[in-house]
Amino acid sequence: MTTQPPQVAEQSKHVLTPVAEPEPTIGRLVADASRDISSLIHNEIALAKSELKVSVKAGGTGAGMFAGAAFFALLGVVMLSIGVALLINFTGLALAYCFLIVFGGYMAFAGLLGLIGIRLVRRVRGPERAIHQAQETSQILKRK
Repeated sequence: MTTQPPQVAEQSKHVLTPVAEPEPTIGRLVADASRDISSLIHNEIALAKSELKVSVKAGGTGAGMFAGAAFFALLGVVMLSIGVALLINFTGLALAYCFLIVFGGYMAFAGLLGLIGIRLVRRVRGPERAIHQAQETSQILKRK
């Protein structure tokens, strides 16, 4: 069993004592604040993008439904024109009534697509949470 001399044991105790960290400098505090503000702004932009993505998707789907409604309404007008022409020119009304029934089906389908499109477009909203968060951040920064 070997023992160390008392001086060596004393030196090792002094080496292990923690050294107090110096106070952060103003430059360090400004750099940290700048980084935190940059991160906050970046996160608010990401929130706004995610909210707009949902609204744009709903708006695009609604616009697509309006386009579909317009297309089927145009087909209905064509069918009505053919039906009216056959109704006037032909003495046998059975074919003309068939065209009119098809026209009625197209118009009903166009109306359904139009209603769905209106409902989807009404869902389009601005990035409300992001705007509210940005206003709160602006007010907090103005206080300091």
